[in-house]
Amino acid sequence: MAGNHVTVGQEEDGAGCRVVWGDGYDMVHYGHSNQLRQAKAMGDYLIVGVHTDEEISKHKGPPVFTQAERYKMVQAIKWVDEIVEGAPYVTTLDTLDKYNSDFCVHGDDITLTVDGKDTYAEVKREGRYRECRRTQGVSTTDLVGRMLLMTKTHHSNIVTNLSLPLSGHSPWTGVSQFLQTSQKIIQFASGQEAQPGDTIIYVAGAFDLFHIGHVDFLETVYKQAERPYVIVGLHFDQEVNRYKGKNYPIMNIHERTLSVLACRYVSEVVIGAPYAVGKDLLDHFKVDLVCHGKTEVFPDRDTADPYAEPKKRGIFRTVDSGNGLTTDDIVQRIIKNRLQFEARNQKKEAKEIAVFEAMKRQAEGERAGDTAQAAQ
Repeated sequence: MAGNHVTVGQEEDGAGCRVVWGDGYDMVHYGHSNQLRQAKAMGDYLIVGVHTDEEISKHKGPPVFTQAERYKMVQAIKWVDEIVEGAPYVTTLDTLDKYNSDFCVHGDDITLTVDGKDTYAEVKREGRYRECRRTQGVSTTDLVGRMLLMTKTHHSNIVTNLSLPLSGHSPWTGVSQFLQTSQKIIQFASGQEAQPGDTIIYVAGAFDLFHIGHVDFLETVYKQAERPYVIVGLHFDQEVNRYKGKNYPIMNIHERTLSVLACRYVSEVVIGAPYAVGKDLLDHFKVDLVCHGKTEVFPDRDTADPYAEPKKRGIFRTVDSGNGLTTDDIVQRIIKNRLQFEARNQKKEAKEIAVFEAMKRQAEGERAGDTAQAAQ
């Protein structure tokens, strides 16, 4: 929700404050988080406009999350200072001025209205637009496609073609394998170590398709102590598939790592945490409290309780966030509206292909003109 807006040029720690505007988000994922991380780095204060369900349905198709869910999910991203609920789909100078924003930032993919127009045309003309690099290998369209396909290739060792897009495919929504790098993890990580007096809280799980149910749970965990240091243990893909089955996880371990690191309630992530929360792990991280939500605890491979050790130590706590939403519920939303989502993906790609081809023709025309001029 919008708070007190920063005035452009106001002093903050003795420096002029540059206010950045970012907007969008029909389904909040780590690609959006990475965009917001880059946007925040361009200024001092980041305001994010989040569209209503009505606006997204009109221009893109049915949103995966409700507007109330998306407002809270964007607010939970650690680089966001403020959100504006019900932001217009087309970003205008009036919007930037209303929220005292110097400029707006968007990824280097294109966002189009229902009639195929660039939503940032006006602010681009006036030089109040900045671009950041889109995260290769993820898009809402891709994630929806994974859920509809119900295959496991998205978390197997199959290597997909990462070359330029095939003719007839959108370069912005085509599926490609996300490649994790150490630099990306460093960019997302807090870099903060636990300090004396912090309460070290450990939670573990899949945290697949990071959603509002996870956000509410982690916020509840964060509130268990005055000075919390929350460590999230993420299970490897094979482990998640063992206890969840079907085509889970929808997001592979690398994607889930960034999704969780982007959350403001999380201090550290253990990548490929052991399923059983044992003595070695608790001692290594000096864990004070282990939390689990109201969801089912699946037994370990040997049928043992994975939380036996923290229970024995008296440091296990079941917390109730009041939100029972699960990853399965999200997938069911997609499947229930399968035809709508399939149509959404096809329509979005068709619009993008048309724009991409037009941009290619324009670039070729400009090159031909330059060649002709040079020949004179």
